[in-house]
Amino acid sequence: MPRTWHPRTPAVLTRIRRTARSTPKRRDRYVDLLRALAIVLVVLGHWLAVVVTTDDGIAGSNALGILAWTRPLTWLFQVMPVFFLVGGYANAASLTSHRDKGGDGLGWVLGRTDRLLRPTTAFLAAVWAVAVAALLLGTPPELVGLALWAAAIPLWFLAAYLGVVALAPLTHGLHRRWGAAVPLVLIGLVLASDTARLGFDLPLVGDANYLLVWLAMHQLGFLWRDRWSRPRPLVTAAAALCGFALLLALTMPGPYPTSMVTVPGQELGNTTPPTFALLVLGLTQTAAVLWLAPPARRLLRRSGPWTAVVAVNSVVLTVFLWHMSAAVITGAALYGTGLLAQWPVGSAAWLLQRVPWLVAVTLVLSVLVVVFGGVEARTAPSSAGWRISARTSSPVGNAAWRALIAFALAAMLAGLTGTATAGAGRSGVDTLSVVALGSYVMGASILRLARRRWSGS
Repeated sequence: MPRTWHPRTPAVLTRIRRTARSTPKRRDRYVDLLRALAIVLVVLGHWLAVVVTTDDGIAGSNALGILAWTRPLTWLFQVMPVFFLVGGYANAASLTSHRDKGGDGLGWVLGRTDRLLRPTTAFLAAVWAVAVAALLLGTPPELVGLALWAAAIPLWFLAAYLGVVALAPLTHGLHRRWGAAVPLVLIGLVLASDTARLGFDLPLVGDANYLLVWLAMHQLGFLWRDRWSRPRPLVTAAAALCGFALLLALTMPGPYPTSMVTVPGQELGNTTPPTFALLVLGLTQTAAVLWLAPPARRLLRRSGPWTAVVAVNSVVLTVFLWHMSAAVITGAALYGTGLLAQWPVGSAAWLLQRVPWLVAVTLVLSVLVVVFGGVEARTAPSSAGWRISARTSSPVGNAAWRALIAFALAAMLAGLTGTATAGAGRSGVDTLSVVALGSYVMGASILRLARRRWSGS
């Protein structure tokens, strides 16, 4: 059979195996494992919490708001702090390498955001195209709005992570000068912010934690790479136990709720905004990550586990972006047609039905990854080379471009944040969502133009 007739999948697997075999020895494979594991656990947690109802048309709710016994399970599935920890480690390595090759911080940001924005742009374009088509075909606007809101849930995290990435050259500079003092100050600011919000009813002050918590975890990633390469097992185990005990003290008597994700109907949530309790969970997870590092690294020396990690990481952002869209499609297909019955939430039948639900939504997500995963896979893995070209060599031109890039980053982040936080009632094709999308498109387009100009191509 001619070579061009070969199916696509074996070629993809061959590329993944080749990438796994050619991994440099200096690469810390454990970091890649944690990134993949964090996304997989978040995806599973979201899918398990989804409750689809058909009493008055297709709708959805959250099992955490119905079943109180499920809320402690969020201590296992809320692993976004680990993702920011891993991001700090990886960004420190990438930024250091970029600077060693003569690049600057802004050039690094342009390259790093490129890897995140291309799959995100493809996601938004596809979701909006489907939403507009559904409206033109007569789908009720409220149903379109609900579907858009559910599909956009992952964007809140992406907006926060992009903000942290944009600040990484500055925060890494602070790390190199002040080291552990930086995350300690951030932890103190998070506690002060919660005190102002909960103790003195100053909600706007508490909103600072949307950035402070994730910055603190990101700074810990810097420390991990530079200073915690060989932690003592007894120290890390003791730190994890102390963190767990503190978390119990903060949640069992209060003031923080047990669930580490926001529960519908609760006045206080640990993610809206992120709280000191969520940060303590992140610190506890950090200690556990350091404690488990030696056996995990030994496991990843084997080709099988490492190849699996490489495969997941090649499409990890695509998986995250599309996992709630897969849930929307599966819910409509299975519950909307009656293929799955609507059992009382928490009943034995409902719990058993989680198994076929997970199988079906995994299959749908697999199809979406096959369709859209190539966008992420084709993105350049390195930001090296994003430097000022001769066409922007004048000081005035450079200053103008830097200001324009800063504006573009702000516009892009505002668009993502607006889309992610609109809520189910404001996520349809209305004025607010169109403005948010326009802000994102404008910012992402300017950044793409800047990459072309700065690369000298």
